[in-house]
Amino acid sequence: MKTNDYVKYLTQTFVQYMNQPKEERKKMKEERKENKEPFMLRWFGILPYAFAYFFKRKY
Repeated sequence: MKTNDYVKYLTQTFVQYMNQPKEERKKMKEERKENKEPFMLRWFGILPYAFAYFFKRKY
């Protein structure tokens, strides 16, 4: 991808974002936050998450 194509893509994406109503942008942002995986799973994978779940459940 040439630099010119990349700048064109970024510009189009930005313009589409700015053309959306403010309420719709806020709603999309909230949906992204709700669907986010837990921190431990996102950064370290399933094993630490499984160990934490196991020990929390056991004790």
